[in-house]
Formats: sequence, C-alpha cells, structure tokens
Amino acid sequence: MHTPLARRWFLQQCGVGLGAAALSSLLANDGYGNELTSKAPHFAAKAKRVIFLFQAGAPSHLELFDYKPELAKQDGKLPPPKLLEGYRAAFINPNSRCLGPKFKFAKHGQSGAELSELLPHTAKIADDIAIVKSMVTDAFNHAPAQCMMNTGAMQFGRPSFGSWCLYGLGQESKDLPGFVVFSTGSKGPSGGNACWGSGFLPTVYNGVQFRGGAEPVLFLNNPAGVDAAAQKDALDSVNKLNKLRLDSVGDPEIATRISSYEMAYRMQHAAPEVMDIAKEDKKTLDAYGAEPGRNTYANACLLARRLVEKGVRFVQIYHEAWDQHGNLVNDLKKNCKNTDQASAALVTDLKQRGMLDDTLVIWGGEFGRTPMVQGGSDGRDHHPNAFTYWLAGGGIKGGQTIGRTDDLGFNAVEDKVHVHDLHATLLHLLGFDHTRLTFKFQGRPFRLTDVHGNVVTKLLG
Repeated sequence: MHTPLARRWFLQQCGVGLGAAALSSLLANDGYGNELTSKAPHFAAKAKRVIFLFQAGAPSHLELFDYKPELAKQDGKLPPPKLLEGYRAAFINPNSRCLGPKFKFAKHGQSGAELSELLPHTAKIADDIAIVKSMVTDAFNHAPAQCMMNTGAMQFGRPSFGSWCLYGLGQESKDLPGFVVFSTGSKGPSGGNACWGSGFLPTVYNGVQFRGGAEPVLFLNNPAGVDAAAQKDALDSVNKLNKLRLDSVGDPEIATRISSYEMAYRMQHAAPEVMDIAKEDKKTLDAYGAEPGRNTYANACLLARRLVEKGVRFVQIYHEAWDQHGNLVNDLKKNCKNTDQASAALVTDLKQRGMLDDTLVIWGGEFGRTPMVQGGSDGRDHHPNAFTYWLAGGGIKGGQTIGRTDDLGFNAVEDKVHVHDLHATLLHLLGFDHTRLTFKFQGRPFRLTDVHGNVVTKLLG
C-alpha cells in the first residue's frame, strides 16, 4: 500500500538544512512551536501582567463598598413595586422586605472613598485604587456568572481572560507557566476549571493550578528510584516520538504536549524555589498575614507577587467564600479578616517594589447581593443589577470612585459598566484593541468580548 509523504517530512528530510529551516517557518506560521514566546501587543501597554483576586460567591457591595442610608431607613419595609417590575431573583421572592446595611462606613484618603469598617486595610490604599460601584452582569447563578466574568460568556468552553492574555502577549518566563491559578476558599469556584481553561484556544494557554505547601504542583516530583538523568532520557525519547507525530499530522495539541513536558521538567527546579515564602523577611510575612506551609489567601497573595516577579504573566486567586444567603454578619467578618489585609498588602508591596505601574490588580466577584433579605434577617440573594469592583496599577487612575447605584443599591444608574466593558478596558490596558484580539473557531473570529464592550475611559490613568 502506498503511503503519501507528509509535506513536513519532505521539507525536513530533503533540503539538507533548508528543509529544516522551512519546517520551522511552517510550524510558526501554522501556530505551532512558538505560541508562548513573548509577543508585542497592538499598541504600547501600561500593564504587562495581571493579578486577579476573584472573590467567588459574590461579596455584598451593600456591606462593603456601597453604603445606602435610604436602605437603612427602609429596613423591614417592602421595596417600591415599580422597582421590581420584570425583576427575577435567583431564590427569594423579589417582594421580600428590605435589609439595611449591617456595618458602619467612613470616608478614607484624599479621595474620600467610602468604605466599610470591615475593610480597614483596603481603606489605607484608598488613593491607589479605582472603585467601580456600577458593575452589571447577565447571569444570576454562580457557575454561569463566574464563567461570564472570567470568559465573557455564560456557557462553558470559552477561553478565559487569562488565556486570552497569554495568547496575546506570550509568556516571559521559560521556567514557569504563564498563567497560574490558586484556590483558597472553603471550596473551589462553582464554574470549575472552565474559569481558567483555554476553551477553543490551544491548551498551551490553559491556567495551571498551583497549591500552597511543599508540593506546589501535583506529580511534579520524581517518584522513588527515578533520578534526573533517567528522567531526562525518558523525556528526550518521548519528545522525539511526539515531534515525529507532529511532523506527520500537524496537530497543535501535540506541540502543546511537547511544551508541557519540557515546562514540567524545568518547573521541578523553579517552582519549589519561587513557592518557598519562608525566604521572605518577617516584615513582609507580617504585612500579608502570611504563614509558610499553609494554603491561605494571604499566602497566595504573597506568592502572586513572587510569581509575577519571576515573569509569570497572569495570576488568579479564587477565594470561594462569599455566598451569604444567611449568616451574613458573621461570615462577612470572617471573609474580610481572611482577605482584606493581604489584598491591600499586595498593592502596597507592588508599589514599594516599583511594580504596580505595570501590574494590573483586580478585585471582585461574579455579581452582587440583593437589597432584600433572605434567610430570616441575616442574608442576601444573588443580584446581577449592581455590584462593585476595585482595580489598581497597570494604567488605572487610582483615587476615584466611578458609577452610582440607586438609593437602595438595586440598579446601577450612572456610568454603568458591563462585564464586557470591563474586559475591553482590561485588554486596552494590556495594549490590545479588544475587537482585534481574535481567534478563528467554527468559521468565525471569536474574541473575549464577543460582539460587545466599550473601554471605560474614566478608569484610564
């Protein structure tokens, strides 16, 4: 039986060097082989890297950032019927009574940012952050809303924001993944791996999940009886077979496999070093509230700084702890105690090291909480019509509050910022026209913002 010669085999074998050069060019043009090399964005960027502090479960904006005296006055009363026309809640009857804010607020910094007493450390960086009180989204259940915030779509299978960043910018470090993920809450995010997956992009752009402790990546260490020389021989042999197959069929996932094996080998030396926060001085550990050897939000924030210092392009921390349908007061106290200090310390640390100007820090969840009560007198339901984010560094104009909600914190009524608008703005800060950062799939070009999104110019420094 006659077997047709693959064009890559012909170019490689029959050109005495010229064929090999042509093959390299061919692979690069086809999108294989050089996916992760550093790339230039569309225009000069303010931000070179991103740290996304994702507060999964949805923090209550009404207890943390968006104080409403009128809501306090309406505590225990029914909301105006007109406000609820056409409104759909996730679990409660929308015609539930109002619940006044549970904590005191005060103004901070030269900017006069109004923040809850639960956020004393964030209050210290009030002039470094931009607070957006007018976020809106399309989803009101956790998994689709988390997918929406992280991938721009409620359906599973779209590339995450981190994957788009890596696709557009490539990575700086050759020894660590370009996109690292931590999970520090009581459970993982409802959206699961889809929140940091590469979707229809090559899987080389996937987020890689790290853990706290001595083994940051599962199965990275060699088993007993396998030394470095034996491992290198095995890796070389496997890669040789993979490259033969790549030359034959041109499947980009084979290129991803080769890259993954080689990266894993280099990470065996680089990852334990960068993950050892015990090397930090006591002052830094105390500033974050970090404790070596534990898997905590504070440790993850400190690790995020260490990773971006080493060239990691995108670090995301998922803290799934904010779904307060009941026990609102006690859980918010606990959540803020676990996250407020480290979030603020990260911004301060980056600023002191001269890294904040080109590192974009993002804080927020998938939606907000209702002004109406759930769970008796101590809970709030899911709410997509209004919630709060804050951003710092990377070209963000700090010391300002953008947007406004109505008197009950129910609807965003001024400078509304949809998830697509946020994504368009973040990509702009990274040097991309969001309408041009595309990938062809199923016959059409896709992008993070799909067919939506406008840059929020008020956020730009």
